[in-house]
Amino acid sequence: MTPDVEPRTRTTRDRDLADFEAFVAARLPHLLKFGRALAGDEERGADLVQDALERTFMRWSKVRDGDPEGYIRRAMVNRSISVWRKLHREQPLTAVPEPHEMDRPRDHELLDAVRRLPARQRAVIALRYYEDLTESQTAAVLGCSVGTAKSQSSRAMATLRTKLPTFADREEMS
Repeated sequence: MTPDVEPRTRTTRDRDLADFEAFVAARLPHLLKFGRALAGDEERGADLVQDALERTFMRWSKVRDGDPEGYIRRAMVNRSISVWRKLHREQPLTAVPEPHEMDRPRDHELLDAVRRLPARQRAVIALRYYEDLTESQTAAVLGCSVGTAKSQSSRAMATLRTKLPTFADREEMS
């Protein structure tokens, strides 16, 4: 039992904790929005973020020097897909969450339509259009081929265009 080891370990742990807390403080709002887009509602999205942050904290010393946000996004997507597979089918929401003051009314329409997409398509839409990842980055996060990511995106967008003609690729009238 050497007295030098314990203070050094505490200092490293304190530094890791401080780094992690600073990262979470800076990125939490963005991660919560991504979770909401991925899961389809506020509470399940927050659960995805919480779970991913817990997993990330356990590996923080290895993750922090790489791409910690990418690691967290991947953990969120994986968890979302695991939950979906466990339930064997999607369970629609019984009620739409209350709108936030800063959300536009049409955002809720779009979010409701995205919620009705299959989990894999919802993940592709969240990664491609919310996170603004490339097709290859989206495929890497989902662990699939670029072609699969493209086809899932195409199917999801086609579904959204038919369900929400106001969001089709046309100019908005003033």
